[in-house]
Amino acid sequence: MTPSPLSRRGLLASAGAASAATLLGAGAASASSGPSGGRGSAALVLHNARVFTGRSGGAPVEAVAVGRDGKILATGSNACVRRHVGRDTEVVDARGNTVMSGIHDGHVHPLGAGERSLRPSLASAETTVAELTALLTGFLADTGGPASEPDGWLVVEDWNPVGLLPTGTSPHHTMLDALRTRRPVVLVGGDGHNLWANQRALDIAGITAATPDPVGGKVVKGADGKPTGVLKDDAQALVKRHLPEPSTAELVAACAKVLELAAASGVTTMMDALVGRHELELYRALSAAGRLPQRIVPAIRLEAEQAKDPAASLAYARGLRREFEGVRGLRFGMVKVFLDGVIEYPAQTAALLEPYLDGAGKPTSNRGELYTSAADYGRLTAAFNAAGWQMHAHGLGDRAVRTALDGYEYARRVTGHRDARNAIAHLQIVDPADLPRFARLGVAVCMQLQWASRDTWTMEALLPYIGPRRHRWMYPARSIEKAGARLTGGSDWPVDVLQVWNQLRTAIDRQGAFGEGGLYRELEGLSRDSALRMHTAGTAWQLRQEQLTGTVEAGKAADLVLLDRDVTRCPVSDISDTGVRMTLVGGRVVHDAESTSGRAASARAERARSAPRPASYAAVHGGRHHACGH
Repeated sequence: MTPSPLSRRGLLASAGAASAATLLGAGAASASSGPSGGRGSAALVLHNARVFTGRSGGAPVEAVAVGRDGKILATGSNACVRRHVGRDTEVVDARGNTVMSGIHDGHVHPLGAGERSLRPSLASAETTVAELTALLTGFLADTGGPASEPDGWLVVEDWNPVGLLPTGTSPHHTMLDALRTRRPVVLVGGDGHNLWANQRALDIAGITAATPDPVGGKVVKGADGKPTGVLKDDAQALVKRHLPEPSTAELVAACAKVLELAAASGVTTMMDALVGRHELELYRALSAAGRLPQRIVPAIRLEAEQAKDPAASLAYARGLRREFEGVRGLRFGMVKVFLDGVIEYPAQTAALLEPYLDGAGKPTSNRGELYTSAADYGRLTAAFNAAGWQMHAHGLGDRAVRTALDGYEYARRVTGHRDARNAIAHLQIVDPADLPRFARLGVAVCMQLQWASRDTWTMEALLPYIGPRRHRWMYPARSIEKAGARLTGGSDWPVDVLQVWNQLRTAIDRQGAFGEGGLYRELEGLSRDSALRMHTAGTAWQLRQEQLTGTVEAGKAADLVLLDRDVTRCPVSDISDTGVRMTLVGGRVVHDAESTSGRAASARAERARSAPRPASYAAVHGGRHHACGH
């Protein structure tokens, strides 16, 4: 479909009320029937819109008035809202397109996206070893060439841990050692759970056959007992602690750019799902520079070892909050714990109730990795809930999901709190026996439904290793919704490129723009209304800000987006290509597609939403530095 152009006009004092009447249609307010000056009038009116309020019932809403205090002043028909137009009110004609709450991203890593953008990217491509060697040879030349020998680290982002061809090829440091370099080389998995290093990098990190697995991680070793070069989850830190860090100025500039991209995609609130001191210092710098456009809820990460000591963990989180709670734009109250890893072959670190299969239907002895026990997680949750904090668990496999639910049930029993709003993120596989527990325990179900389509990750890398019975319960969104639970949405960016509107589409049709077919669409696809609500009001509820944002109604903060189409009525397949013409946070315009900076950010958002996860060497070659829509 062809998007309607944005039509806007600022009503200056010299224009007078007659001009306002002309703009807003026949019979519009005269000077005596509405504010004629700035006092009491709206700062901005969006009219001729299809407003998705996020509330049930009521008359259709065509217009929204934004007050000068950054709150929604009024909603209703064009005729009802026109009385709030004054001489200096800016009036925007939506041309029948959607105005709605801004997108609330309940699980994302925006600063990680900024940091990744400073390094070359493999863009998650599937490659043969020869093709990968050619790409890495190019990266070596691009990052200093001979001048960087022998000690300049080559760190490459967005490596696809299941992408070596032919399918089933396992990464080994000898493949990287064959490069014509003495430099340490590290490939960082786009999933955030895997890292692949050459022998030089392993030597620098002191990783040998005698190196034990750290809590919450695994040093992968071959049949000979020696490290293969692959490090999983918390074992990645053994190498990552040696990587050179970019300067603060470089990081702030890169992160500001990706936050602009998020605003251009319609995101107004984000829960940063992996935060420590480093990230909080970056947020402080961004806020001080006036380059933090979204509301941010930082989830302070607790390591697996910390989870065993609730009192110390609570003291740690409180200490960070005291130090950084004065940063404008941040709101504390969330902690994050990894319960397991990822499910796809060859990683298979997600915790399952039954063992993985060998690819031919035979059970193995591997049930994945459970990093924190239900007992430890329950005690940790109880301590934080009693102090008013919420928990956010990475729970991907059905055993990890059950562990989180068991922990939340224990904490509810011990503390008596009935509205803790603890969350589980990802929920790639859920045992159907657990479906009623989410609603009963008031758990926020934070799903990344852009992954719920038929592709290499859900089919070739997964179906043979878990079998059809469990595979059917992948991302069971509708089943959880029918059981009465609250669905919330998150992108997990930059694990994938930020594609907000394809994410919403895929929640509905379970195929999206790039899937090879629907993934249990008839069983688990959501209605359009449910998909829109889970990414707005649902996530606002998860983040305890439903009294502030998430729906379009008078008195709430004007965190709004104006789109280039009517996503409430357009064909579902067209939702993926939605463009954002304007984004407001607290009534302040943080993205305007007509401004110079807004055009640049919109162009980046367009590239992001039109670029599928690459599946071949050819998709990366010639564009090696593509990352996160840049």
